Amino acid sequence: METTSDYTGNGSRKGQNKFWIIIVILIAALALLAWLYLSTRSRLSNMLEEKEHQRVELQHELDSLITEHNNIKLEYGTFADSLASKDSVIQANALEIRKLLDTQYEFYKVRKKLEKLRSISQGYLKQMDSLYTINRELKEENEQIRGSYRREQEKSSTLLKDKEALNEKVTQAAVLRAYKITGEGMRGNGSKEKETDKAKRVEKLKVCFTLGENTLLSAGRKDIFVRISRPDKTVLTRGIGDEFSFMYQGEVLQYSIKETVNYQNEAMDICSYWYNRSKSDLPSGTYVVSVYTSDYEIGQTTFTLK
Repeated sequence: METTSDYTGNGSRKGQNKFWIIIVILIAALALLAWLYLSTRSRLSNMLEEKEHQRVELQHELDSLITEHNNIKLEYGTFADSLASKDSVIQANALEIRKLLDTQYEFYKVRKKLEKLRSISQGYLKQMDSLYTINRELKEENEQIRGSYRREQEKSSTLLKDKEALNEKVTQAAVLRAYKITGEGMRGNGSKEKETDKAKRVEKLKVCFTLGENTLLSAGRKDIFVRISRPDKTVLTRGIGDEFSFMYQGEVLQYSIKETVNYQNEAMDICSYWYNRSKSDLPSGTYVVSVYTSDYEIGQTTFTLK
């Protein structure tokens, strides 16, 4: 009986020892698992912090890149409009990167896309610089052309004015001139013709002048018109019909005397008469004699009757 009891007691103690050993092992395993969990959690937390830091850094790079790009657009103004397709590519890539930053942690992809976007943006800037340089050169060239054009215009204008002045001189030079113009009252005929300054005794008015020599004119028949104005501005005429008028610078004028001469480019003396056919007394005062030909007034003088 004692032997059986000892055996049972020894078996019970061995079982208890195994139990405690298992407990210790379990506790050690739990401790190891807890350590592993905490360690892993700490590493995960550090990784998450690092990822967040990378995300913020990449976000900052993207924002800086887009801000710089927008500033370039503002700086170059209308030139940016010519590269609208390139700008749309940049904006689309920026939007794609923002989505990746918000939804994924594969930042190596984001970094690659950022590098690509930076390369596109640099190309955009180079094109803008090229367009700006070309436009500046074109402006300088256009300014030179405009300057040359203005100078040529000024030269042309000066030449035109000189030509017009020369033409005017030639035109003026190619006009008959009358000089030594005289007007006087006369009475009697033939050898009995006498000069008088008494208005009541005047039977006719005599006008004499010399046509000047002018080799610039074509020789031939020339119509000479003489207008004699009384002191009251009334023009003495031979009649009131159209046959007693002529055109002067677009205006119809009545003439007192008309002479048609054969002008041969040499000086020639002419004397003509206006006859007082009505036998009415002429008023006293100053009379004005004007001589015309070919749309020009070629001379003038005055005389007085008492």
